[in-house]
Amino acid sequence: MASMNIRSGDLVQLQVGDSENRNKKGRVISVNPDKQTVTVEGLRMVTRHRKPRNAQDKGGKIQIPSAINVSNVMLICPTCGKPTRVKHVLGEKGKYIRACKQCGATIDTKAEKKQAKDAKKTAKKTTTAKKTTTKKKAVETAE
Repeated sequence: MASMNIRSGDLVQLQVGDSENRNKKGRVISVNPDKQTVTVEGLRMVTRHRKPRNAQDKGGKIQIPSAINVSNVMLICPTCGKPTRVKHVLGEKGKYIRACKQCGATIDTKAEKKQAKDAKKTAKKTTTAKKTTTKKKAVETAE
C-alpha cells in the first residue's frame, strides 16, 4: 500500500460535496493510512447523542468531525497558499521530503522543526562553551 501525502497538522481543502461545504479549509486532526481516511477539524461534522453517565455529566447532542477519504481533500501549500499536489524531492541526508508541485517549496514541517531544534541546541552549546572560556580567562587574570 502506498503512503499518504497528507499528514496530521497539514492544512487541507475539501474538494467534493455540496456548494456550502466545497472549498472549505481545515487542519488535519488524524490520519488513518489503512483505511485511506483523514479527519479534518470543522469539516464533515456529524451529530452524536450522548447519554449522561453520572449526575455531573451533561447529556445531549454533540458535533464531532467524521472521517473523509483522502482523495476528497487537497493539500494547501504553506508558502504559496494554493491547493496543490505533492511531489517528493531528495532532501538533505538522502531522505525524500514533500514539496509543492506549483512553487517547489518544501512542505515537511516536522523536518523543519527538527532542523531548527538541532540548530538551537548547537547554538546553545557554543554559547555555553564561550562563557566557560571567558570565566577561565577571568580567573587566570585575577591570579
